[in-house]
Amino acid sequence: MEKSKKLVFMTLLIALALIVSACSSGSKDSSDKKGEGSKDKKEFNMIEVAEIPTGDPALATDAASFIVLGQTMEGLYALDKNDKPVPALSDGKPKVSKDGKEYTFKIKKDAKWSNGDPVTAKDFVFAWRRAVDPATGAEYAYMFSDVVKNADKIMNSKAKPEELGVEATDDNTLKVTLEHPVPYLDSLLAFGTYLPMNQKFFEQTKGKYGTNSDNMIANGPFVLKDWNGSGLTWSYVKNDKYYDKDKVNLNKVNVQVAKTPNTAVNLYNTGKADRTAALSAEYAKQYQNNKEASTFEESSSWYLKFNMKRDGKETPLANKNIRKALAMAFDKKAYVDTVLSNGSITSDGLVPRGLANGPKSGKDFREESGNLMSYDVKQAQEYWKKGLKELGVKELTLDYLSDDTETAKKTGEFFQNQLETNLKGLKLKLSNVPFKVRIDKTQKQDYDISMAGWGADYLDPMTYLDLYVTDGGNNQASYSNKKYDQLIEDAKVKYANDSEKRWEKLLEAEKLLIQEDTAIAPIYQRGHLVLIKPSVKNFEEHLFGPDYTLKNVKIEK
Repeated sequence: MEKSKKLVFMTLLIALALIVSACSSGSKDSSDKKGEGSKDKKEFNMIEVAEIPTGDPALATDAASFIVLGQTMEGLYALDKNDKPVPALSDGKPKVSKDGKEYTFKIKKDAKWSNGDPVTAKDFVFAWRRAVDPATGAEYAYMFSDVVKNADKIMNSKAKPEELGVEATDDNTLKVTLEHPVPYLDSLLAFGTYLPMNQKFFEQTKGKYGTNSDNMIANGPFVLKDWNGSGLTWSYVKNDKYYDKDKVNLNKVNVQVAKTPNTAVNLYNTGKADRTAALSAEYAKQYQNNKEASTFEESSSWYLKFNMKRDGKETPLANKNIRKALAMAFDKKAYVDTVLSNGSITSDGLVPRGLANGPKSGKDFREESGNLMSYDVKQAQEYWKKGLKELGVKELTLDYLSDDTETAKKTGEFFQNQLETNLKGLKLKLSNVPFKVRIDKTQKQDYDISMAGWGADYLDPMTYLDLYVTDGGNNQASYSNKKYDQLIEDAKVKYANDSEKRWEKLLEAEKLLIQEDTAIAPIYQRGHLVLIKPSVKNFEEHLFGPDYTLKNVKIEK
């Protein structure tokens, strides 16, 4: 199943990272007789970065929607404070068959929807079938692809939704059949697309489910209220039907969208907000030494993408030496320090650190894979000379495609200066366009070099490495290597039940992609800098899924 729509989601994340969000606990400075938050009321006032596009788990594709789902819904698994998937609506861990292809889950008997209905195994069957049904138009249906039995056939209209490998053997028992063993299934089950759906309530909304808070239902810590479907304000109210409600500290969270960084920062500085979201580069530089500044490393990798075919013809970037030269000719440290200044770190690979550890070594994938493509001007220039000679030219003009934000423009100027200075005969033409245009041009492969990024869908290197299989939906650069394809296939199928050999294949695949073929040029692992008051406790940020969860937040004065 193609994943091209994820590029839109990642672009939205870029935009969201440049806008500031803030929250308020209700200190004396932020409470008054009009109902501002207070410690006694256990209210949390929060400034968000964007409107809610949808409250429908099957249709959610963006950060804002997944954030709402993260506060109001729970699936079989959820993320703990360390981003480890743990049983949520699943009553303990499932029973797994010897071949690793059949999972039997027991649903918590005290799990309820906010209208009092019990959460049953049938709710998962209905939701998952609906998600893979082509008629639904779920862009994230690919999360079931090559995982749950018959999902791909259904999505390609070669089987009916009723043939999906999911069955409710009774109200509290869910049987899931996989195409092959999936080592990262628990983190998939914590993702929004795998959430259950109350069929009766869904049908009562008559096609309006997820369009406003009246047409939504919850089974998680909070219930969404006061959202009219397009407005800039809403609230989360503690769900008194939630099975774990005793651990929810807040009674209410008031949310208001603020679209300018200046507005949100002013709210923080005047005591009306207790936490910001990711600061833009300008504000990150200003506050990086502030005692209330805190950084967080995201599972988000950024790199230069090299297009090897354009209009059906090979581009100069089909030459491996040209790609290697470009990948080694810029100073990553200078970029993250001077342009971003937000807690981002340099990276010499595709898979970010902090994502997964080896089954035998226990080492982080990034550490074990090593530095595959480092800054080395001398070596870059040697590759450049070889590449130009092989192409039979003395100079090259290439275009660099990116967004039209201020940070994107500064980024383009940085790479233009670095690459043109270090590679004699190169002219880099900057093309800064609105993100919708950039996505369209990328999908049509109407570019030479583009700034690209990817965030984890689940906690496994495969969420990054399978992007570049031949004709993959997000390849969009015409990279193709049969050996690479085989390594990915072996890791998915042949060694799915052999964790050590599977890990070896994934390490080998990244080395082939970056060090040998240099299909992309790694730059950095994105981080962000926030300001947070000492009174805010247990605000949990996540590597994937919802950006954060509010279930355990406490306000201490």
